[in-house]
Amino acid sequence: MEKIGERVLSWASVLDEQAREQALATVRVAAVDGHIALMPDAHLGMGATVGAVIPTREAIIPSAVGVDIGCGVIATETALTAADLPDTLEPLLDRWAGTIPAGLGYWHAEADPAWQHFVAAHGLPESVRADRNLREKAPRQFGTLGSGNHFLELCTDERGTVWLMLHSGSRGPGNTLAMRHIERAKGLMRRSMEDLPDPDLAYLVQGTPEFDAYIRDLQWAQAYASGNRQRMMRVALEGLAAATGREDEPAVRTINNHHNYARRERHHGKELWVTRKGAISARAGELGVIPGSMGTGSFVVRGLGNPDAYCSAAHGAGRAMSRRQARKAFTVEDMERAMEGRTWLRKAAAALIDEIPGAYKDLDTVMADQTDLVEVVHRLDTVVNYKGVEKGSRRGKA
Repeated sequence: MEKIGERVLSWASVLDEQAREQALATVRVAAVDGHIALMPDAHLGMGATVGAVIPTREAIIPSAVGVDIGCGVIATETALTAADLPDTLEPLLDRWAGTIPAGLGYWHAEADPAWQHFVAAHGLPESVRADRNLREKAPRQFGTLGSGNHFLELCTDERGTVWLMLHSGSRGPGNTLAMRHIERAKGLMRRSMEDLPDPDLAYLVQGTPEFDAYIRDLQWAQAYASGNRQRMMRVALEGLAAATGREDEPAVRTINNHHNYARRERHHGKELWVTRKGAISARAGELGVIPGSMGTGSFVVRGLGNPDAYCSAAHGAGRAMSRRQARKAFTVEDMERAMEGRTWLRKAAAALIDEIPGAYKDLDTVMADQTDLVEVVHRLDTVVNYKGVEKGSRRGKA
């Protein structure tokens, strides 16, 4: 762990100068109470650094939470082993593609059957009810994967046990709500003449109507993201059961955690709002999932409850280069070599180049940097990878 300035602690052995300066700027915001903790996968983000844990006193910075509120990972350990899998897994990939929409603009044709159960449990905030666009998006995007670095994978661990894991968030509804509150916070800061190092670090103050409205939307979007992952995992497990000839759903246990969120916590004797922007909770004994980049595998971990990191850990490998840089630096052939031996969207390789493992930090380095934050429970190796692609792309096996 490295101390940067007086109020930034970094667990990242690889940290670019822009991310370093961004963290130093963030900690100057008046609402920040205490030090900022940078996780091993920290990199430049919008307003605040991705891979940062930010404590605030009676305030929240909406852009620090980010536009994909509640984004996170769910992983399910199954009762299956590698020996139970069929010789070819392309039919499973095809089934997932047919039942779990993925990619920009891909939604369900009508509301997912699980939507009404979610609404019965969590309701609909006024911000959604009053917005025709959100009323249409929310039901049809529930149970959909999204694009970018979101994925669904079948993996095996060191015992040969089969796991399913997926990465997704609150989709369009979360993005719309987040942008609305980010702009509202900026407007309030402009009117109050607040001196900020970056306009995207505008914050909302507890006790105001604007803060209360944000908390309502934040908590609902976090629930939407968690429910979205649970729904897709159920569908993915049904597909796995069909592919392996089982009549029952093979789930043993499930871990479901956010890595873009804020919640009230107590640290260092203070009641704080803790924002994890690209970081997971890692309280002592708490299980979590740290995914790698496409095809590089992932880790199931147990938290060590490090107080200096606000009981947190990395959320993944973290990008080492931008998507534009990756598309310039790598070729389809590079992508095929990186994914060799796995079932994936090979014929869509050109559309997926910006997700190539070389565009991300090395996951083993990330894990080595946080041995005082988490301990490894299982390492997961990728067998099948499903991601959203543009229309016209076809699936294949490397």
